[in-house]
Amino acid sequence: MIKRFIRRVFGLPADVTVRVPRAKHGIGRESLSPAAAKVCAILRDAGYEGYVVGGAVRDLLLGIAPEDYDIATDARPEQVKPLFRRALIIGRRFRLVHVMLSGETIEVSTFRGADPETAVKDEHGRVLRDNVFGTQAEDARRRDFTVNALYFDPASEELVDFHGGLADLRKRVLRVIGDPATRYREDPVRMLRAVRLAAKLGLALDSATRAPIRSMAPLMERVPPARLFDEMLKLLLSGHASACLRQLREVGLHKGLLPLLDVILEQPLGERFVTLALAQTDERVRAERPVSPAFLFAALLWHEVLAAWKERQARGERQIPALEIAMDEVLDTQGAKLAITRKLTATMREVWAMQPRFEQRSGSRAYRLLEAPRFRMAYDFLALRAASGEVPAELEAWWRTFQSADEETRTAMLLPETGPRKRRRRRRRKRSGAPAGEPEAA
Repeated sequence: MIKRFIRRVFGLPADVTVRVPRAKHGIGRESLSPAAAKVCAILRDAGYEGYVVGGAVRDLLLGIAPEDYDIATDARPEQVKPLFRRALIIGRRFRLVHVMLSGETIEVSTFRGADPETAVKDEHGRVLRDNVFGTQAEDARRRDFTVNALYFDPASEELVDFHGGLADLRKRVLRVIGDPATRYREDPVRMLRAVRLAAKLGLALDSATRAPIRSMAPLMERVPPARLFDEMLKLLLSGHASACLRQLREVGLHKGLLPLLDVILEQPLGERFVTLALAQTDERVRAERPVSPAFLFAALLWHEVLAAWKERQARGERQIPALEIAMDEVLDTQGAKLAITRKLTATMREVWAMQPRFEQRSGSRAYRLLEAPRFRMAYDFLALRAASGEVPAELEAWWRTFQSADEETRTAMLLPETGPRKRRRRRRRKRSGAPAGEPEAA
């Protein structure tokens, strides 16, 4: 009993593999996609093991349709590839096989070993290289959470459970395999993944899993920006972004991801603006409608741009140059943490730069804005600002009507042209002729 307790505390493999029959877990081979079931059958027929593993098994147990299927096997990649007509070996650090079958892409991975004593780590304990083949028990041990370490055998319809993942799912708990602090040092992104999965699946973080996160949050600074951006994007596009960001604040992770987000959310207008943006994004994801990551990041960072912009204008800087510099400052700050791609930042800048142009509702300027490539996205951004109370609702209503009106109505809607441009034209006309009584310049 003492040995069993020690193994559970330290995440060591169990002495006996737990195989749960279908009667106790409820998943049948008919629950799988035809492609996933066929890949496992072909592996079995060739003398290898083949299990559906990870998120697909977890989702099936929760009654959620899996987005994709991963297969784990004892066959090496070079043994898997010849078994399928359309298969491709990918990956440098650890080779995988992508099998294209019946319109699906099934990822097949060889069981991976996990020896924390021999893995190559940096001075902070982060694992740099541990990609070696191993046994199924080792493969389960190296996975992050117990609910992701479940293996379904389509042949016997048994569930193979090494770390109590089935019990945790039934208790609606997310628990790290092994010692949480050690696992977070090995890969700090596990802290972010814990928050995302808990929010997405409606699970509570196990107390031991949650406890070290706040004190270990600084480890996120050592995660490569590109990887951090990918994980942040998954979180924001999970369909549960609002819940995820609330959880990030609760566990103390938000400052390591969006360093200025805590400041944004402490501003009444900023908090309402971000909350509305996240709610709209979640709604679109759940409805399977397209979502623009550029729009979402533009919304998250807008009030930092707005604050810097207003501060520069208060110092007497001109409106548009002040906005350009404010955008540069905010994007430079975020670029140090999140590797937001140039394509996204270019779109973000366009959306931000078009906001002051919505105030120009006279002459040809309104028509030129309407014809801008990013007009629709920029208008949606304006609508978000109006809904949060940042700009008058009348401004958004004018543009909503103007963009769908006929030509006659649009002409009638245009406001009288005023401002510096009209005055400059008048001054130019006055200077075009020489004053009375004076000869014109040669």
